[in-house]
Amino acid sequence: MNTVKTIEKISQSNEFSLSCPVSFQKYPHVLLAHGGGGKLMHQLIEEVFLSVFDNANLNQRHDSAVLNPGQGQIAFTTDSYVVQPLFFPGGNIGTLAINGTVNDLAMSGARPLYLSCGFILEEGLAMEDLWRIVQSMRQAAMKAKVQIVTGDTKVVDKGKGDGVFINTAGIGIMEYKQKISPQMVQEGDALIVNGDLGRHGIAIMATREGLSFETKIESDTIPLAGVIQDLISEGIEIHCLRDLTRGGLASALNEIALAASVEINIDEPQIPVREDVRGACEMLGLDPLYVANEGRFIAFIPEKDVKKALSVMKSSPAGREAAIIGKVTRKSSALVTMTSAIGVSRILDMIIGEQLPRIC
Repeated sequence: MNTVKTIEKISQSNEFSLSCPVSFQKYPHVLLAHGGGGKLMHQLIEEVFLSVFDNANLNQRHDSAVLNPGQGQIAFTTDSYVVQPLFFPGGNIGTLAINGTVNDLAMSGARPLYLSCGFILEEGLAMEDLWRIVQSMRQAAMKAKVQIVTGDTKVVDKGKGDGVFINTAGIGIMEYKQKISPQMVQEGDALIVNGDLGRHGIAIMATREGLSFETKIESDTIPLAGVIQDLISEGIEIHCLRDLTRGGLASALNEIALAASVEINIDEPQIPVREDVRGACEMLGLDPLYVANEGRFIAFIPEKDVKKALSVMKSSPAGREAAIIGKVTRKSSALVTMTSAIGVSRILDMIIGEQLPRIC
């Protein structure tokens, strides 16, 4: 993009400019859609953050950075959580903060070790609610086998913080020598998802809007490092991993296709979506392929290791419903398509913003 190239030249010449990229003249203020996992978020990251903070680690465009401090490699990631409501079926903002950070590390093949947690608290937040959040974070950290080793707390005026926001950073150790990233994706790779899609976003939506369905839909938030480490310990070759959070499966696949310059095709009948989630999406006019998840990931596995990988995933609580949903068809311009049950193919594009804001 010309705007990005212009900014990169300015950055390389050590010049400083207060003016925003040209395309953001259309969006002079931050919109909720800029955090939604779609085109506007992609544009914001590419043209504002990546262009300014440009370095080799950021340019991998992955969930965590793999670093080399001198003795072995580590993975490092950071994230912020602003979900509303704070509590929802299956979890709360605290469990999301722990699991989300652990999962970002896991997507690089790292074994998560340490987290930091920063809390921005709004004046008037019930101390009981804060206590529940902190306790759930402790339980989630124990389950994920990580330690919270540092943190920070700030309090803002009533009406300025929406209860509590949480920022985290995570460090993990790289014990897997093969590089896992979108650039490693190859023609013929199979796509394996570890479970059903869309539950987290629908659980948030139902709680936020006071909706009720025949069955209780709970968030899928869980730590994923265990099942990833199982794949690694079994010697399975992994080309790429991506957790399916904001923007859901469709946005994640578009991001990977763009970074790897490949065409991806998925088979709609093979994509696991619970009937209650599918029904809720139809009623609300949502597409489950774009709905956020907090315990789901997609793995790109070479054909020789597909059966073994599927077996390993199904033996883990985090992958019992694992399914092969598609493959990388060829190296080409970035494109994601889906074939329906009757053989009709359609393009899955990246949405502009997001269907459900404030879900993590």
